[in-house]
Amino acid sequence: MRNTNWFESLKNYWVQDVSFVTLLLMLVFTLFILPVMIEEDLSFLPLLNIMMLAIFLVGILSASNYLLLILASVLFMVSLLLRLYHFYEDYQGFPLLESIFSCLNLVVFIITNFMLLFRDRKFNFYRIIGAVNVYFIIALLGAFSFYIIDMTTGESLSGNIKLKGDESDFTQYIYFSLTSLTTVGFGDIYPVNQAAKMLSTFLAALGILYPAAVVAGLFSLTSLKPEE
Repeated sequence: MRNTNWFESLKNYWVQDVSFVTLLLMLVFTLFILPVMIEEDLSFLPLLNIMMLAIFLVGILSASNYLLLILASVLFMVSLLLRLYHFYEDYQGFPLLESIFSCLNLVVFIITNFMLLFRDRKFNFYRIIGAVNVYFIIALLGAFSFYIIDMTTGESLSGNIKLKGDESDFTQYIYFSLTSLTTVGFGDIYPVNQAAKMLSTFLAALGILYPAAVVAGLFSLTSLKPEE
């Protein structure tokens, strides 16, 4: 009974607006700090897998819809088993199946976060943070997608980088996904095939439209009265 109460308390926290701040800290660490740590010392690579599993677990805890809860739980378990096999076999590199199921986990997590953002027709500071979280999750989704393209076509990115063909390359995919989404476009890395080009332009278009559409949608909720 205590374990049940502990789980319910944890789940109740992740469906509250204040949990958006905790998730933001997790995403900032994964997207901006961890890649620098990995660049300096490859021994931090396992931490990338741990953080991704932690983010996927949050997707389960924050799912209020029963079907999303079941789907997120199944996808998490598959991702967990794939990563355990990854370490057991001492295989260097993100296998294709890991990336595919990571993308599926992130898609479900995006849907879950949108449901939390627009629930109760409320607008506050935490909801803005939640919208930023979805933006960062899209960047992670883009990074895994670039890796899938690389695995299936043999190449996806080129430029002022040296891809090693192992999981340390994922930091470069995160970087390019973020620069595409924010439309910064430094030019040091660029897509080299049609699939990667279309993905980078899609992220750029989404990066332009997302802030205006989502923030405007949240702000419009303040003019709506809850149904009685």
